[in-house]
Amino acid sequence: MLPTVIFGKTGLKVSRLALGGYPFGGVNRARGWDPFTPEGRRTAIATVHAALECGINYIDTAPGYGDGNSESIIGEALDGRRSGVVLATKVRYQGQTGADVTAGVEESLKRLRTDMVDIVQFHGGRFEQAEIDHILNDGLLDALFALREKGRVRFIGFTVEEPWSGRPLLHSGKFDMVQVCYNFIYQNAALHVLNEAKNASMGIAVMRPLTSGIMQFIARHIAPQWRESDIYDTALKFVLADSRVQVINVGMRWPEEVRKNAEMVSSFRPSFDMADVPRMTVEVYKRDDEVSAGPQDGM
Repeated sequence: MLPTVIFGKTGLKVSRLALGGYPFGGVNRARGWDPFTPEGRRTAIATVHAALECGINYIDTAPGYGDGNSESIIGEALDGRRSGVVLATKVRYQGQTGADVTAGVEESLKRLRTDMVDIVQFHGGRFEQAEIDHILNDGLLDALFALREKGRVRFIGFTVEEPWSGRPLLHSGKFDMVQVCYNFIYQNAALHVLNEAKNASMGIAVMRPLTSGIMQFIARHIAPQWRESDIYDTALKFVLADSRVQVINVGMRWPEEVRKNAEMVSSFRPSFDMADVPRMTVEVYKRDDEVSAGPQDGM
């Protein structure tokens, strides 16, 4: 059975494994993937249905994924199946006004075939201070608050690729959740944002948990003996084993991929909390000495 968790202060009960919507807006011809063709669209819809059947109830997308193609596919797939699904999408902020934000959300709602989206996130990468000020002070956040008052949006968050750059938004206290880049080879968020978001009772979702294929790409050149399946499993288990991480967004293209990931997440029982990994040399030495010393007499 797929494990669930309460998504921070939103109170939403969500599956730890989420369906990431980027593949429904991106072409990967080397793997025979094109969601813009009729056949590819049918496969993508079948993938969404497989996710629901496996117990995945959190789906994340964005209008920027294929210029609305991902939202359109998910909207069609959820037609008549919207109940119980936590649906998250995003909105632009760069060069936008409050009116633009409102219009952007309304357009997403049309593509998603719903009158309400559970979570809307400012679609961020690395935030500059001027961008943070723009979001907080120039009517963009107020536009989402207004949509929330109208029942068009339930909760508000932001996504961030460079975790440290999103800390001012996190510390503003105005957001319900954050989606942050965190994986086996990019662990910056472990130093601050994951702890700070947890302490603020925010919902915490992770993007790029499988390193977006970067770890596999590197291994092909410096460690060709590593099996790609082992790298994949290690990357997924790393984020699953971190107690601060509530939702793991995985972009999945085919139904069998969904079923394989759901089976792994359902059966995995971590023996160590990755939140406790020592991340400074002095901490590594100290932990190593403690393990080597073992239990002391009389203890």
